[in-house]
Amino acid sequence: MSALLAAAVKTGQTTATLQRVGVIAIAIVMFALVFELVRRRALMERYALLWLLAAVVLVVLALWHGLLTTVSGDLHIYTPANALFAAGFLFVTVLLLHFSLVISRLSEQNKMLAQRLALLEASAAAADEPPSTRAIH
Repeated sequence: MSALLAAAVKTGQTTATLQRVGVIAIAIVMFALVFELVRRRALMERYALLWLLAAVVLVVLALWHGLLTTVSGDLHIYTPANALFAAGFLFVTVLLLHFSLVISRLSEQNKMLAQRLALLEASAAAADEPPSTRAIH
């Protein structure tokens, strides 16, 4: 990566080109990391899709010259960097909302499972008691 940047600086390429190369490199690393996490079963496929979508958006913005400028102009955002920051903030907000929903659902399922387990343990304990003590309770 540093050799690529050194070659770009040597040939006199602009900072924008260097930034585009950097964004593409980040997206490629993101793809590789997500695929490796899915392969190791550390990340489920449904969550990997969100991160792969984010990487695709990064690549599209890096390759399509002027797209971010056009989008920021259409949204009346002063600079493209602010539009990119707003898009990142929106992505993180949606991600947090999604994970909050997942955590809420899992918490409810955990509570129901704990209640069912307690009922099963109580019925198993009641079945193990001698008949004379069951009549007293």
